[in-house]
Amino acid sequence: MQAAGKTQEILVLYYSHHGATRELAHHIARGIEQAKGVCARVRTVPKVSTVCEATASDIPDAGAPFVELRDLAECMALAIGSPTRFGNMAAPLKYFLDSTSELWLKGALAGKPAAVFTSTSTMHGGQESTLLSMMLPLLHHGMMIVGIPYTEAALSETREGGTPYGASHVSGMNGSTTPSTHEKALAIALGYRLAETAKKLAA
Repeated sequence: MQAAGKTQEILVLYYSHHGATRELAHHIARGIEQAKGVCARVRTVPKVSTVCEATASDIPDAGAPFVELRDLAECMALAIGSPTRFGNMAAPLKYFLDSTSELWLKGALAGKPAAVFTSTSTMHGGQESTLLSMMLPLLHHGMMIVGIPYTEAALSETREGGTPYGASHVSGMNGSTTPSTHEKALAIALGYRLAETAKKLAA
């Protein structure tokens, strides 16, 4: 049981190429931190190179630190995000998730809540299929998926991103479009709902 007054952390893990998914991750984190006694731990994953000899630095030049397996084990919940790649999550995030067998063998993530988010350059660029693809490894880990209910008014009003499966953003080519009012509201709502769910489960 959570100790009184102790701040718990929720991992917000993302891969972002042009910055749109990273911006959405920050809105998810804002929602998480609206829940009392909870804070967000924001992490990213390195790019995957087609050149075998190429390696990424252990510390990125800017932005969030790279994720480690212990980040998943230590946090009470997880939100993961990726831009879409042909209707699926991007290779760097998939590569990291493929490395989590150690946690799966221990059942380290079983019973923890999780949420997903994505960005696409076009309205019909594969948002829902990408969100669903990110759920699959989480379900194999025994995690409990948290979505966005239609009690969130913005879900019915949005003309951009936003789905019941998770937060999303239509970024335009090269991530040139910032999240709309509805997209921000839904990302924040998802972060808050994930945090409140995690608190209830921890208690």
